[in-house]
Amino acid sequence: MTEPTRKDAEKRKLLMRLRALVADRRGMGAVEFALIAPLLLMLYITVFELTVGFSVSKRVSRAATSVADLVTQQATVNKPYLNTMLDVAGGLFVPYGTSGIAMKITGVKVDSSASAKVLWSWDQSGGKPYAAGSPVTVPQGMRSTETFLVRAEVSVPHQLLMFMPGLLPSAVEKITIRRESFFQQRLGKDITCSDC
Repeated sequence: MTEPTRKDAEKRKLLMRLRALVADRRGMGAVEFALIAPLLLMLYITVFELTVGFSVSKRVSRAATSVADLVTQQATVNKPYLNTMLDVAGGLFVPYGTSGIAMKITGVKVDSSASAKVLWSWDQSGGKPYAAGSPVTVPQGMRSTETFLVRAEVSVPHQLLMFMPGLLPSAVEKITIRRESFFQQRLGKDITCSDC
């Protein structure tokens, strides 16, 4: 065999191997899975994180509602009693924990002209977050004249689990979930706070 014929034979052999490689479909599923698996994993983690976020949001709403409901069952309250509302909220956040929870409870008096004003207020640090007599925005359906309302505000920081943090802005990684709830007093005409 001469040199050019040998080179032609090697070229044909190489060309036949390339054609066989292109025609070979073995391992195609593994390649497709390797391409799709990261997207599926991101989708799974995102759905999981959204589920946890919605669960925390529901618990914040439930905490605000429960706190307002418990306070409206009293004729008079004080700071030690209002401090126990942190434990009530903490019980509702199991297993998520309550680090960073913020709570404000406000007694709101609605006068004869349907104007709502702060009568007393309390926050978890024992302070007064709202000045007595300051106006309060009350839901339209609760603006009955000469009534007393309790507003409970609960907020919780929530850390988002980001699968690829470099793709999203850092402000998305930590959010604060806030809810407020209004309840009308159940005993007497108003609820007094002896040391607020």
